[in-house]
Amino acid sequence: MSGRSLCSSPEGIQKAKRALIRCSLTQKALAEDLGITRQPIGKFFTGKPVDRNLFVQICDRLNLEWEEIIAEPASEPEVNQDNSIDIDIDAIVQEVREKLKPSIQERCGTMRVLDMTQPIRLNDIYTSVNILEKITGLQRLEIYELLQQCTSEDFDRFGLGRITQQRVPGLKAVEKYPKLMILGKPGAGKTTFLKYLAIQCIGGEFQAERVPIFVTLKNFAEAANKPGLLQHIAEETINPISSIRDVITYGKALVLLDGLDEVREEDNNRVLKEIREFSDRFPKNQFVITCRIAAREYTFEKFTEVEVADFDDDQISNFTNNWFKDKAVKPETFIKRLEENNRIKELAASPLLLTLLCLAFEESGDFPANRSELYKEGLDALLKKWDAKRGIQRDQIYQKLSVQRKEDLLSKMALTTFEGSDYFFKQKVAEQYITEYIRNLRDANTDEEALQLDSEKVLRSIEHHHGLVVARAKGIYSFSHLTFHEYFTAREFVVVRQSSEEALQNLVSHITEKRWREVFLLAVGMSPSADRLLLLMKEKIDVIVSSDIGLQRLLAWVNQKSFSVQVPYKISAVRALYLDLTSIFESRFAHGYLLATTIDSLLTPTHAFAPDFSLDLSLVYDLNLVRPHSCHHLDLNSISDSQLQKALQPLKEQLNNPELRLALETIRQYDERKRQYDKRDRNELLAWDKLLKWREQLRPVLVKYRNIGHDWQFTDKQKKLFKQYYDANKLLVDCLNSDCYVSREVRQQIENTLLLPIAEIKQHQQQS
Repeated sequence: MSGRSLCSSPEGIQKAKRALIRCSLTQKALAEDLGITRQPIGKFFTGKPVDRNLFVQICDRLNLEWEEIIAEPASEPEVNQDNSIDIDIDAIVQEVREKLKPSIQERCGTMRVLDMTQPIRLNDIYTSVNILEKITGLQRLEIYELLQQCTSEDFDRFGLGRITQQRVPGLKAVEKYPKLMILGKPGAGKTTFLKYLAIQCIGGEFQAERVPIFVTLKNFAEAANKPGLLQHIAEETINPISSIRDVITYGKALVLLDGLDEVREEDNNRVLKEIREFSDRFPKNQFVITCRIAAREYTFEKFTEVEVADFDDDQISNFTNNWFKDKAVKPETFIKRLEENNRIKELAASPLLLTLLCLAFEESGDFPANRSELYKEGLDALLKKWDAKRGIQRDQIYQKLSVQRKEDLLSKMALTTFEGSDYFFKQKVAEQYITEYIRNLRDANTDEEALQLDSEKVLRSIEHHHGLVVARAKGIYSFSHLTFHEYFTAREFVVVRQSSEEALQNLVSHITEKRWREVFLLAVGMSPSADRLLLLMKEKIDVIVSSDIGLQRLLAWVNQKSFSVQVPYKISAVRALYLDLTSIFESRFAHGYLLATTIDSLLTPTHAFAPDFSLDLSLVYDLNLVRPHSCHHLDLNSISDSQLQKALQPLKEQLNNPELRLALETIRQYDERKRQYDKRDRNELLAWDKLLKWREQLRPVLVKYRNIGHDWQFTDKQKKLFKQYYDANKLLVDCLNSDCYVSREVRQQIENTLLLPIAEIKQHQQQS
C-alpha cells in the first residue's frame, strides 16, 4: 500500500455498509454529499486502494474511525533508505498555505465590533496581548491578602484588577505550549488574538512552517449533518478538497479553535468529544482554544490553561495611537482626558470597553459629560450587544432572570457590599444575595436546595456571560471594575428604589465619606430630576458645622469679607476664595483654591493672584498679602492706605535676606507644582523657619489693616470637621456642574447659600 492510499478491510466494509444504512444514504448519495465521483466510493466498498484524503473523508461522513476500517493498521509515513518521506510534506504545506492565504486574510484580516460603521484592518488596530500563566480566579488567597495590594483611600487605583504576577507576551505563550487553552473575560480580546495568530502565520511572521486553520466552534457545532471536526475543516478550508488532511496528519497545522463558550448547551458534549479526539489523534499539531472564564465545567488534560491579562498603560496607549491615527481627534487628547478621569481609565483595561470609549470620544472629541450614560452604554455592551452583534444566543440559566432583573440583582448586591466596604466577597455570600433576590420572583422555587443550585448557576452565568462579577481568587468575587460597583450602587437608589425619600436620606448619610463621591455624581447624573437629592445634600452639609461656634464664626467672617469687595465673580466663589486664605488647612498653598474656581469658572489663579488693578484693589491686596512670597511683587506705591503701606515697608525690606529669598523661591516652586518642598534639606529647613517668623510679624499688620490673616487657633477636631465640610461642598458643586437635570430655582437656591453660616441660611429661607 502506498503512503497516499488506503484500503478497506472486509470487516471495515461491513461496518461501512451498516453505517451507510444508519445514515440513510446510498453510495450515489454519499458521493454527491461529498462532492466527488462515484468511482472512489465504489473502490472504498470493494476494498480497492483509495486516496488517503478521500478515504478519511468518507469515514468521517459515516461517523467511522478510519483506523478501524483500513485493511492494515495505520503506520507512520513510509521513509526511504535516504530518510526522505515518500511525500514532500513541506511542498504540500506551502501549496496549502498559498491556497488558504486569501480566505484567511478575508476571515481574520479585519475586525468590527459594537457600533463601528465599517470594519478595521486587524494590523492597523492590533495591540499585543499579554498572558497570565496562573488563572486569577484559581489563586488560593484570602480577602485580607487581596486587600493588602491596595489601600482603602486609593482603592480606585487598584481597579479591582491589578495583576502582580508576571505577564507573558501572547506569542511567546503559544510558542511555549503546544496545546493552549486561553481563558478571558468577555471582550478581553481572545478572538482578536486568535485572528492575529492566523494572519501572522499565513504571512510568514509566526510559525511559517505551519498552516493556520481557524475554526469558529459555534459554526462547527451548528453545521448541517453534524460533521466531524476533520471533515468540517476540510470542507471549510479549501474547495475543492486538497491536501489539508496531509497537513494535519503530518502535524503541520496551527489549529485555532475560537469561542468554546459560544457553543450551545445541546452541542457541548459532542464538540468537546470532537476536540479531545482530534487533538489526541493528531498530537503533533499546534492547538490554541479560546473560551470565556467560568463558561464550562470541562477538562482538557493535555492543554495548559492561561488567562488574557487586562490592558496596561502601554497597551492602552498603543491601541489609542492606532485607533486615532490620521483622524481629526488626536490620540494624545484622548490619553490626556483619560488620565484626568481615573474611573473612565479603569474601564480602558478591557479592550472591548476601550473600543467603546474610543468610539464615544471620536464623536465629539471628549467623553460624555454625564458619566452614568457612558457607563450604561458599557454595561449594555456587556449585557446585550456583545453577543447579539455576533449572533450568539446564550443559554438562559434562570428563565425568570431577564437583563433588567440581572441589573436589579447586581444593584442590590452592589449597595449591600459597598455599604459594608466589601469590595471583595466570598462566593457563598454572593450566592446568598442571589438566593434572597430570586426567591421573591414570581413562580420562584421555594425549595432551599433548589434555590442554592440556581444561585450557583446564576453567579457563574453573570461571570461568564457578562464579566460584571468575576472571581479574584478561589471562592472570592468582586465587581470587575470599581466603576461598575459604584454605578450599580447609585442605580439601586435612583432606579430600583426610585429615588424615594428613604433611599435618598440613606444616600446623603454618606456625604462625608470620600469613597462615596463617585456614587453621588452618578446618582445625580442618572436622576430624571436631581432637585430633591441636591437639596438633601445641601442640608446635610450645612449640619456638619452647624453646632460648632468657632467654625460658624469663621463662615460669618468669610461672608463679611466677600461683601467688602466688588468683583465680577459669583459671591459664593469669593466666599470660597477667602475660605482658602485662612490657616485652617495645614497645606493651604497646595489646596489650589479648588472650590472657588469650581464654583466660578471665570475665576482662575491667574486672574486672582496677578496684580490686575482692573479688579477691586481690596481683593488684590488680600490675595497677595496673605501669600507672603507674592508680597514683594506688589507695588506698594499703588496701595492707597498710607498706614498699611508704612507698616509693610520694613517687612518688605527684610525679603532681601538671601535665606528668606531661598524660602520664597522654594514655596513658589511648590505652589506652581514644579517640585515638592523637601524638609530633609537642612538649609531649606532653616530658611523655612526664618520665613515663618517673618510671617508672624506680618500677621498683626494684616489683621489690623485688612481684617485678614487671623490665627483662628482651631483644634485638630475642628480642622477635621471643617475638612469634611469643605470636601462635601466641593462634591455638591461638582454635582451641580455635572450634566444633571436640576431646576433653575434649586440651582440658584443652593449657590446663594453656599458656605454661609446657619444664621444667614435661615434668613435666606425666610425671605424666599
